[in-house]
Amino acid sequence: MITAYFDGGARSNPGPAGYGVYIVDDQGTVLAELNGALGIATNNIAEYRGLIAALQWAVDHDVTELNVKGDSLLIIEQMRGNYKVKNEGLRPLYHQARMLVMQIGNVKFEHVPREKNTDADRLSNVGMDANV
Repeated sequence: MITAYFDGGARSNPGPAGYGVYIVDDQGTVLAELNGALGIATNNIAEYRGLIAALQWAVDHDVTELNVKGDSLLIIEQMRGNYKVKNEGLRPLYHQARMLVMQIGNVKFEHVPREKNTDADRLSNVGMDANV
């Protein structure tokens, strides 16, 4: 099973935003480290962009089973179907993520504490720093 850790953040929320993705296999071998600058955005938009980057990587690499871990309870619970997507700005990102999930097939979402998401957090800071 491949595991993708994702994170996103914005300094000053909204502010300079970025995302990070850290992808490993069962043995802990790093398969990918992704990050991106998003310009000015909110934390939640940055989190979704990280999730979408992780899912897109999986689609591009023909992954059919994926464990997704993130420290954003909102995003994880929205993807699990437990929370409604009330924010109009997040709806298109949610739908994009859902479409990617359908392409992958078997995707499990798990909320993890921040201290278990340090690699994705580090990469999201690289993304935020790239806005300068």
